[in-house]
Amino acid sequence: MTLNGNRSERPLGRWWTTALVVLAGVVILAAFDSRHDDAVPIRTAQVQQGKIRSVISTNGKIEPVNNFEAHAPISTSVQRVLVKEGAAVKQGELLVVLDDADARTQAARAQTQLKSAQADLATIERGGNQEEVLNLDVQFVKARTDRDAAQRNLNALQKLEKQGAASAGEVRDAENTLARADAQLEFLKQKQTKRYSNAEVARVQAQRDEAHAAYEAAQDTLAKSNVRAPFDGIVYSLPVKQGGFVSSGDLLLQVADLRKVLVRAFVDEPDVARLAPGDPIEITWDASPGRVWHSTVTAVPSTVKLRGARNVGETTSIVDNKDLKLLPNVNVGVTIIAAEHENVLIVPREAVRSDDSQPYVLQIVGHELKRRNVETALSNLTQVEIARGLSANDLIAINSVNGKPIGDGTQVRF
Repeated sequence: MTLNGNRSERPLGRWWTTALVVLAGVVILAAFDSRHDDAVPIRTAQVQQGKIRSVISTNGKIEPVNNFEAHAPISTSVQRVLVKEGAAVKQGELLVVLDDADARTQAARAQTQLKSAQADLATIERGGNQEEVLNLDVQFVKARTDRDAAQRNLNALQKLEKQGAASAGEVRDAENTLARADAQLEFLKQKQTKRYSNAEVARVQAQRDEAHAAYEAAQDTLAKSNVRAPFDGIVYSLPVKQGGFVSSGDLLLQVADLRKVLVRAFVDEPDVARLAPGDPIEITWDASPGRVWHSTVTAVPSTVKLRGARNVGETTSIVDNKDLKLLPNVNVGVTIIAAEHENVLIVPREAVRSDDSQPYVLQIVGHELKRRNVETALSNLTQVEIARGLSANDLIAINSVNGKPIGDGTQVRF
């Protein structure tokens, strides 16, 4: 009986031992689960090695580099339009013809006035018209003859006076006659060379210049009434129609060589100081999704001006446009690469914190956060370059998922 009783008690002892072990495990597991429940769920990032760019994103406008605009020289009608908008044209090709009847009339009138003014000036330079010049020449010859005769008469009387054959009164009369002859001769000389006053000469010269300017203006109007292409290019604007009326100064057409175009970018004032000649530029256009044109900054702003509600500086660049896809006056997106570093350590911008101007990150070690002071370099809107303090593939915290604060020593799960 005793033996049977002992056999029945041994299994019961083993059961209690097993129960105690299980209970201890449950307590340990509960403690672990309790500790795990206190860990803060976080978003993480891995330190990457790659390229980072600091960019200026803005808008811009396409302008032709080599541009020609034709405007109506006078108010008239459009006689012929020989091209269509978008057409390729050759240098010297006739594009638009205006009604130039009035211009021809004005040119003929101006030419007549010019010839008249030139004739008047020539008359003044010769000392008068042909009849006046001939009469003056005759008078000059007669005056010179009279003067020579008076001189000979005086000489003869002076000799006779010495011989007592002529009186002193006769000599004085001869001297007076010579003086009058000299005066007449000098008067005619002056009349030949200085017949007209300086004011009279200036008036006629002014009339000549005015007539010449009117003639040149009339010729210019005639030339502009027949619009020709000044170089090979594309007609990108043609607001007139054949038979239509245009006022003086109205735009007739625009031609440009679009193989190269200018991009004028509008950079907000805080970013102007970041610009430098040679900075790479990327241009995009909504009409060509996925297409990127590349260039460099050719000119930096020299002033800041108000554009709409923005204070901007204008920077320009020249873009190759051999396929002629970029059109004048279209609005484009512009990305200026102010700085670019390759093969550097990069982390998300929101993972970098600052404490008394000392940047740091929270590195994940096991399930605990450790503060790591870092040295930063280049940054942009989404990324920061880490120059010192971390290694590639290090795991760092961005923020908590549930909004709880995290810091050095925080227990986390992810």
